[in-house]
Amino acid sequence: MTADSIGACHSPLDTRHSPLVTELMKAHVWVMLKKTVLDPQGQTIQHALESLGYKAVRDVRQGKFFVLQLDGLSRAEAQQQVERIAKEVLTNPVIEEFRFEIIE
Repeated sequence: MTADSIGACHSPLDTRHSPLVTELMKAHVWVMLKKTVLDPQGQTIQHALESLGYKAVRDVRQGKFFVLQLDGLSRAEAQQQVERIAKEVLTNPVIEEFRFEIIE
């Protein structure tokens, strides 16, 4: 049996039951090549679309999309952690940029 399952008191560092903490939230993170970086995969997709008759598509930039499930963090903590994760793990800062949103 764990301490949680028998209703033991939580330590002061345990923020799961704090009124400022949302139990579950998600972060959506988009990672794209910087505009100054050549995107050969995007170009290939654009050419394929053009050959299929989609003449209105003039440019394609491909990227990555991540959904992070977060638990036990305040919104401010979630923003800090997601930004750090995006900078340190999900992107190559030399050639990529990112944006993210927290969804409660």
